[in-house]
Amino acid sequence: MNRTTLSLGAAVVALAAVTGIASVTSSGGGGTATAAAAPKTLPVQRSSGLCPSPGDSQTAETTYTSFAPKGTSAAADGAGAAALVPAAPAPTPGGTPSTSKGSGGDKGGSKDKSKDKKSSEDKTPKSSKSPSAGSSSSPSAPAQKPVLSLKQPGTPVTATAPDDPTALVGTATGALAPGWTTQETTTDDVGTGRGLAALTCTAPDTDFWLPGASTASSREDYVHLTNPDDSTAVVDLQLYGKNGVMKSDTGEGIPVPAHSSVPVLLSTLTSQAEDDVTVHVTTRSGRVGAALRASDAKTGGDWLVPSADPSPTLVMPGIPEDASDVRLVVYAPGQNDADLDLKLSGPSGGIVPAGHESLHVKSGMTASVDLGNVTRGEAGSLILSPSQKGEATPVVAALRVTRGKGDGQDMAFIPATGPVASRATVADNRSKGSTLSLVAPDKAAQVKVTASAGSDGGKQTQKTYTVKAGTTLAFTPPVPSGLKGSYALTVQTVSGGPVYAARTLSQRKSGISMFTVQTLPDDRGTVSVPRAQQDLSILQGDG
Repeated sequence: MNRTTLSLGAAVVALAAVTGIASVTSSGGGGTATAAAAPKTLPVQRSSGLCPSPGDSQTAETTYTSFAPKGTSAAADGAGAAALVPAAPAPTPGGTPSTSKGSGGDKGGSKDKSKDKKSSEDKTPKSSKSPSAGSSSSPSAPAQKPVLSLKQPGTPVTATAPDDPTALVGTATGALAPGWTTQETTTDDVGTGRGLAALTCTAPDTDFWLPGASTASSREDYVHLTNPDDSTAVVDLQLYGKNGVMKSDTGEGIPVPAHSSVPVLLSTLTSQAEDDVTVHVTTRSGRVGAALRASDAKTGGDWLVPSADPSPTLVMPGIPEDASDVRLVVYAPGQNDADLDLKLSGPSGGIVPAGHESLHVKSGMTASVDLGNVTRGEAGSLILSPSQKGEATPVVAALRVTRGKGDGQDMAFIPATGPVASRATVADNRSKGSTLSLVAPDKAAQVKVTASAGSDGGKQTQKTYTVKAGTTLAFTPPVPSGLKGSYALTVQTVSGGPVYAARTLSQRKSGISMFTVQTLPDDRGTVSVPRAQQDLSILQGDG
């Protein structure tokens, strides 16, 4: 749930409330209203990003890739800076063991989980006290050397995680702020949670939904909470299973110190073991970034990022054509039950999954359905919509997707996501193994895809694609000419209806069909700022 609370816009709105927007009344007191000028669209000036700790597996390899697209207006040009620095250590919260099989691909052992850290990406932090790029990770700590720094837009920068990896807290300013994104990618071919695990570093907020979690004995799920601000955040974790609220004595009032990250093992919050759980993360004070690292001894592991805001209609793009199993998890947070129609959008149009035409979700409960190999050799996207016209019960949802067989399995998550809208970007694409999926649920659309320069060389290239109404277009994206290293993909809607996008990154290693899927919601790199001018006449009385 990448939300942007634009402090610049908020300041302008607050100013307008005091001084009046345009001329609300005439200076003569006649009360004749004049239309306010259309708001201006401006690039954001500051973004933040939080990357959770990748874990402490000795066999894992983790890389970070940071990128900012080139500005589309003169206002976005000019100087800027972007960097990610280590988060400060934080104690493990009560109820979460300091020793476990491992978080984020750990093989097992007795490593201290209090070393796990996290960072977050927030396009518009509410607090002006967030650390600037390259600043210290805590108010009293000396300045730390950035793990990764970005100097210019249009070319990605990569870095390898240090030997003792932690969460990272990042900030981008100026020309690098609009659309700034960082991906964390971990590869591990042994142990619990092995496979390819990646996420786009998240934004801080106060409310997140994570459907698709588990407290089953076969799973080890950690929610990583990262606080980018200068004061302690207090977080509540509520779990919902198939029968509703799951009793927990330790999920409330979890402190997350300033500029630090806390991992919470879900199975320590409740004695109930369930395969499909929805986690609701809320803050009593402050804000955090939230992401869940799931590990399974049989099917590997990956990151689950928050679902899009509750909505009656949801889209989950990017199901691979060779998916061996697809499991849908849905939760209805409101007071009403939800009756949903399921539709798989494929290359030639929409079909109804046989035997799974609809799903009833009780209020306050998590529902799930195993769709099997629903794609049957064709890449697709799952669309949920109300069964009855007029019904509009909001839900949250995610897919757990498995590829491979036996010991060669790996799993990934596809949470419901928002449309690309103006622009969306995903980093860490390779010359081989990248697949871009675009779905246009309602109307046909034209989409421009830009492949950036490579991190170590290569020239930017662009191509425009047409997505037919009701279909999913999955393809190998354009590759920069002369590519060296990795590159970023930027997707822009040129015309037509809304488009939803996801990128799948795949590789085969040690007999494992490793893969991970990242959705591409709009980067919210711009903000609509109302035009305002001071008009003290509104303070005058009529007499």
